[in-house]
Amino acid sequence: MRHGKKFNHLGRTASHRSALLSNMACSLIEHKRINTTVAKAKALRVYVEPLLTKAKEDTTHNRRVVFSYLQNKFAVAELFRTVAPKIAERNGGYTRIIKTGFRPGDAADTALIELVDFNELYNPNAEEKKTTRRSRRSTAAPKKAEAVVADAPAVEEKVEEAKADSTEEKTEE
Repeated sequence: MRHGKKFNHLGRTASHRSALLSNMACSLIEHKRINTTVAKAKALRVYVEPLLTKAKEDTTHNRRVVFSYLQNKFAVAELFRTVAPKIAERNGGYTRIIKTGFRPGDAADTALIELVDFNELYNPNAEEKKTTRRSRRSTAAPKKAEAVVADAPAVEEKVEEAKADSTEEKTEE
C-alpha cells in the first residue's frame, strides 16, 4: 500500500527514478527546455526547483549539495554561472510546464518544461522595444526636406569656393 506517499514513483525503482530525474535535470539546465511526459515534468519540477533555489547562493557547500543530486560537473557549472544570476530576484516558480498534446506511439500526455527566465516570448521582465506613434500624414518628411534645402546652399557655396580656388591656382601657374 502507498498510504501517505505523495510523490509519483513513475513506475520505476528508487535508483532508476533518481537516475532519470538527475539526467532530466541536467538536460533542463543545459538546454533550458525539454519535451517529456506530463507526469515526468511534474516530478522533475519538484526535483529541480530546490536545486535552483540552492544555486542562488554560490557557496562551496551548495555546489556540493547540488552535485550530489546532478552528478554532472558541467551542469553544476552551467547552473551556478548562467542560470543562477537570471533567477536571483525570483522567489520561486522557476519552471513552466506547457502541455503539448499526445505522443503518437502510446498516446501519452506530453509537455514542454522550461526555465521561465530563459523564454524571451513569455518573459515580462524583458526590455520592451520602444515604438513611436506615427500618424497617416507624415509631418516629419517636410521638416527633413527643409533641412536638406537649408543645407543645400551652404554646400553649393563651398563647391563654388572650391572651384574658385582651383581656377585661381591655374591662373597663377
